[in-house]
Amino acid sequence: MRIDIITVLPELLESPFNASILKRAVEKGLVEVQVHNLRDYTDNRYKQVDDYQFGGGAGMVLMIEPIDKCISRLKGERSYDEIIYMTPDGATLNQKMANQLSMSGNLIILCGHYKGVDQRVRDSLITREISIGDYVLSGGELGAAVLCDAIIRLLPGVLNDETSALTDTFQDNLLAPPVYTRPREYKGLKVPEILLGGDLPNIEKWREEQALSRTRKLRPDLLE
Repeated sequence: MRIDIITVLPELLESPFNASILKRAVEKGLVEVQVHNLRDYTDNRYKQVDDYQFGGGAGMVLMIEPIDKCISRLKGERSYDEIIYMTPDGATLNQKMANQLSMSGNLIILCGHYKGVDQRVRDSLITREISIGDYVLSGGELGAAVLCDAIIRLLPGVLNDETSALTDTFQDNLLAPPVYTRPREYKGLKVPEILLGGDLPNIEKWREEQALSRTRKLRPDLLE
């Protein structure tokens, strides 16, 4: 998989891809992530990529020309499954969406900034709009990092145990069951006895029951 991220603040994306699982995925060659500075695609002597909005109003808007130039150049080099725009009014990211996108070959992610992008970008260049929640950030860079993490960890070979991702919260519209590790007892708090006997069928049954119980209590909307 290859992911191209378009942003006006590439430095915001340095840290997420230089540590932990995402870094290992890149180093293994399981994913290629390229960050493109939108300011490299403007002819403006001051590298300006935003302007005042027509009709007046507070906030600057990213212009269509540099975005179109960047996307056109990338599309001229390879085909893309999706061109994604990170925006608060997009479809809310969920596990089903992450699963679907993890099957892609190549993705472009455009990070919004300031007041957003010229609507013509959304109308003519974007194939999918995604939000990470009903709140507003200063830009789409953190949202893009969240989206990439959710996708990349699902790629074969990224996690040491690939079954781990299959038992994550939300994979079956259920919350994950509780998990425990050593010591067996700590300050009077004990690990459930069923997890200590090695009876795998009963352990799996217990975990399914716990997942259903936790979902019913904490996120009943997932069961609707």
